[in-house]
Amino acid sequence: MRFDIITLFPEMFAGPFSHSIIKRAKEKGLAEIHLHQLRDFAAGRHRKVDDYPFSGGAGMVMMIEPLARCLESLQKEREYDEVIYTSPDGELLDQPLANQLSLYKNIIILCGHYKGIDERIREHFITREISIGNYVLSGGELAASVIVDSLVRLLPGVLGNESSALSDSFQDGLVSPPVYTRPRTFRGWEVPAILLSGDEKRIAQWKNEQAIQRTRQRRPGLLDE
Repeated sequence: MRFDIITLFPEMFAGPFSHSIIKRAKEKGLAEIHLHQLRDFAAGRHRKVDDYPFSGGAGMVMMIEPLARCLESLQKEREYDEVIYTSPDGELLDQPLANQLSLYKNIIILCGHYKGIDERIREHFITREISIGNYVLSGGELAASVIVDSLVRLLPGVLGNESSALSDSFQDGLVSPPVYTRPRTFRGWEVPAILLSGDEKRIAQWKNEQAIQRTRQRRPGLLDE
């Protein structure tokens, strides 16, 4: 799976993409991540990428020319399944959306900044807008990192145990049940006996009941959905 990320701050991805699961996916050749500095597509000595909005108002807007040049340059090289813009007013990233996007081969992610991008880019180039929550970030780089991480971990061969991703929170519309590991007893606190019984059917039933109960307590909106 290939990601092409358009950004003003490629250095921000050094940490998230150089460790753990994403690093392993890149080393195995299962994921490619290419960063594109938007200023490389800007004209003029100062490589300007933002300007004041028409009609006035606070803040700056990312200009249409460098964005169009960058997107068209990438699209000449290959066909993309989605051109994603990280935007506070996009659809919320959730597990079903991550599952869907993980099936694609080539994705562009445009990291927003300032007051946003010229609306004509959204109208003519963007195929999907995604938000990672109902809050505003200083830029789209963190959101892009979250999107990439949520997709890469779903790719076959990335995780040591491929069934692990299938049992994550939200895959069945519920949060995960509580989990325990050794020691069996710590300061008098015991692991639930059912988990030590070896009765797989009863254990599965207990986990499902716990997941429903925890979802009802912590994320009741999921049950409504």
